[in-house]
Amino acid sequence: MSDGQPSPAAASGQIVVSGLTKVYRNVRAVDNLSFTVEPGRVTGFLGPNGAGKTTTLRMLLNLVTPTAGTATIGGRRYADLTDPVRHVGAVLEASSAHKSRTGINHLRVICAAAGLPKQRADEALELVGLTPAAKRKFKGYSLGMRQRLGIAAAMLGDPQVLMLDEPANGLDPEGIRWMRGFLRNLAAQGRTVLVSSHLLSEMQLLADDVVIIAAGRLVRQGPVETVIGSMAESARVRVRTPQADELVAALGEHDAQVQRTEDGALLVDGVDAPTVGRAALAAKVELHELTTERPDLEGVFLELTSGKAAIR
Repeated sequence: MSDGQPSPAAASGQIVVSGLTKVYRNVRAVDNLSFTVEPGRVTGFLGPNGAGKTTTLRMLLNLVTPTAGTATIGGRRYADLTDPVRHVGAVLEASSAHKSRTGINHLRVICAAAGLPKQRADEALELVGLTPAAKRKFKGYSLGMRQRLGIAAAMLGDPQVLMLDEPANGLDPEGIRWMRGFLRNLAAQGRTVLVSSHLLSEMQLLADDVVIIAAGRLVRQGPVETVIGSMAESARVRVRTPQADELVAALGEHDAQVQRTEDGALLVDGVDAPTVGRAALAAKVELHELTTERPDLEGVFLELTSGKAAIR
């Protein structure tokens, strides 16, 4: 869709953050952060509020100057890219436009400023499903529509790299599902997609890889399933039985830790489900439920970032 051809370096689309640090007076917002985002994959950029996610994205886009370290896209700083709109698209907040300007005119103004053909505005609106609202004024756009318009603006140059900060904000369930399919399709085309979000259940469905930070530092990175699997020891067994006391006593012989839930179930740590089953059989305890609860991305995130407050 783009007229120009990206440089070989930018065409790779790999994002490399190396030793990135940002200090504001006595606040270390980002602290020696290093990670890589690969083309052809959706990478979730996760962290608690104040973890340094937005500051990192702004340094990648040269909107904030690092105190130390480097952040490159395709081997070059954003500021050194020739015609960067054709290489990198970014949305760091909901789209902002003159309230009386229509969606299509807003995009055409951007096209004119960036030297892009006018028809790209129509193509980008169609890409994000906003064609029916093309001639509506911006002041009548919902927050979800503004998010889509921002993504349309980011896609005007047909970029190899897309960076989004909380793109699902304001979207209804149908919009979130659309966003998931849209971003995964971009990654399937070989593009690099970096998404910051607090919607951890959605990130588990969307992302191929995750980068988790807390207090400006890297906590964990890697494929989603690998990161979740690394916490496999956190798996526990849920048991339901009318003979809870007898089962607790039997499990005590296996050094299991047992918690009672408000709904009458038992949560067992330290042993696996087959061990619980054998203990119940030996003690002649009747079981109504025996399942293994494995950690999900939300559970892993909370465990990895617990107690890691932002640096002040």
